[in-house]
Amino acid sequence: MKIFLTGSAGYVGSHVLSELLKSSHSIWNVDNLSNSSPQSFARVEALTGCGIDFDCFDIRDFASISCKLDEFRPDIVIHFAGLKAVGESVCEPLSYYENNICGTLKLLQAMDEVGSTNLVFSSSATVYGHPETLPLTEEHKVNPLNPYGRTKLFIEDMIKDWCATDPRKSAVLLRYFNPVGAHPSGEIGESPTGVPNNLMPYISQVAVGKRDFLSVFGQDYDTPDGTGVRDYIHVCDLAAGHVAAMNYCLKGPGVNVFNLGTGRGHSVLEMVRAFEKASGQTIPYTFMPRREGDVAECYADVSKAKELLEWEAKLGIDDMCRDAWRWQSRHPNGFSK
Repeated sequence: MKIFLTGSAGYVGSHVLSELLKSSHSIWNVDNLSNSSPQSFARVEALTGCGIDFDCFDIRDFASISCKLDEFRPDIVIHFAGLKAVGESVCEPLSYYENNICGTLKLLQAMDEVGSTNLVFSSSATVYGHPETLPLTEEHKVNPLNPYGRTKLFIEDMIKDWCATDPRKSAVLLRYFNPVGAHPSGEIGESPTGVPNNLMPYISQVAVGKRDFLSVFGQDYDTPDGTGVRDYIHVCDLAAGHVAAMNYCLKGPGVNVFNLGTGRGHSVLEMVRAFEKASGQTIPYTFMPRREGDVAECYADVSKAKELLEWEAKLGIDDMCRDAWRWQSRHPNGFSK
């Protein structure tokens, strides 16, 4: 099968690439490397023994993306490329709208130009906003609370409209919950630029001595220990979910939305304790006021993915923390020298 990946040098993309290379697929990769490293491709090559075909350009470059799609003629496109930090999106909303939405628009236009009709899109559980009921099903009301989430929702709607123009078109929209962990080899993992935006890489950097302490935002939520509860999913489970979604997408036309999570939540302090156990390090933390927009609990109903994709997460928080620590302890600066 011929598979075209955008943004595949990134955290999730590199793990999906590694998973796909286990089979005899022909894969072409595009990434502008604005928030990722070409070292991830080198590491995936070393892990899999497979050469990687890669072009460095931005998918907003319509001439380049359409030329490459026309040359490669993929059976399916898996689309990761985009900016992804919630806090940054609040400070720089126009960058997120321009990058994420315009980039996807150019990609869809290029796919139409070459007759490419199958797409898997990397969406986000941020489209739900404040949960009205838990666990969150795919039918829950969508009301994103920040520009990042709004770009994901707008793109979902854009893809639905794109699919409606041709009965041959098929798309799967994957709403991730909280990807964490790393490849079990310890050779690829999450390598944020600057201060991490997410919990696990921040805990990892505290454990390895790069940061003095973890800031825990809120200790008075209506949860078992007062800290926020989230659905964390191992990035390798997430990668397997993409393979299942790709296979499902190729079965027939139309648009389907799936949650990818574990179906259970863990609090911030649970994650701290699990990471301490995995690493043998003490994680100092201090409580801070709640952040505006944060919710007490958020976790997925994953029954639809289990039934239709025949996929479910297999790895728990001990696996997530063990693999994240193996990556961070071996590569304290991520892909940076």
